[in-house]
Amino acid sequence: MEYALIAVFTVLGLAIASFLNVLIDRLPNNESIVYPPSHCPACQQRLAARDLVPFFSYLRLRGRCRSCGAPIPRRVLGVEIGVGVMWPLLFWHYGLTAQFAIIAVYCCLFVVLMIIDLEHGLLLNRLIFPGMIFAVIISIFLSGTIDVFHLGGSLALLPPTIAQAGIGAAIGFGITLLIVFLSRGGMGLGDVKMAALIGLVAGFPTVIFTLILAAIIGGIVAIVMLAAKKKKRKEAIPLGPALAIAAIVTIIWGFDIIIGYLNLIG
Repeated sequence: MEYALIAVFTVLGLAIASFLNVLIDRLPNNESIVYPPSHCPACQQRLAARDLVPFFSYLRLRGRCRSCGAPIPRRVLGVEIGVGVMWPLLFWHYGLTAQFAIIAVYCCLFVVLMIIDLEHGLLLNRLIFPGMIFAVIISIFLSGTIDVFHLGGSLALLPPTIAQAGIGAAIGFGITLLIVFLSRGGMGLGDVKMAALIGLVAGFPTVIFTLILAAIIGGIVAIVMLAAKKKKRKEAIPLGPALAIAAIVTIIWGFDIIIGYLNLIG
């Protein structure tokens, strides 16, 4: 039965990934995600059902439009593989629980935010604000369903209580806003709002771990891009992807990492 459900969530993950690609393609351009139906952006030809099968259609078409031969972005395949693998892994880790559903939604949200920031340098309010509302609702109605760990006498809960979520949002917002002023344009206000969203999702004190991890990831990416001459020293490097990756790592493995670290130093 478990293997059958893993197969089901693999298919569901691929279908969700296809929808996420629609969001990534259309939201930055203020286009409707409903109309017009899926089509080739190069020749405007409407895609047939056989061209909309996640993963397999890309391979069968060899990454090109059937009508005009225009290349399909590799990102499409990457998102489909990533989310198609992520959903069954999350089910395997959490089982058929509320935590599985909540974390799957958060992971999808952060994937979309990450890719749009990479491709367009945008962190869209129309994604961040609904994410904030969702996080607040989850904290109000489902907080404390798992007692995770104690840190400095403070109990961390998953999902966080509304108080922990509020403090987390304030810390995420305040720290990144300070960095914006100190960096003089090295970061944007979109990063500040995304950090506040992560604070609502992770809560206090877990948000501190997430911000530290994002700084480490961002630093590594910056070093690699400078070494590869993809960016110059004075060019801004988007922090959104680092925040998104850190958020995904935190909500899936963050508590295990923190507990392991506390055991190591204790």
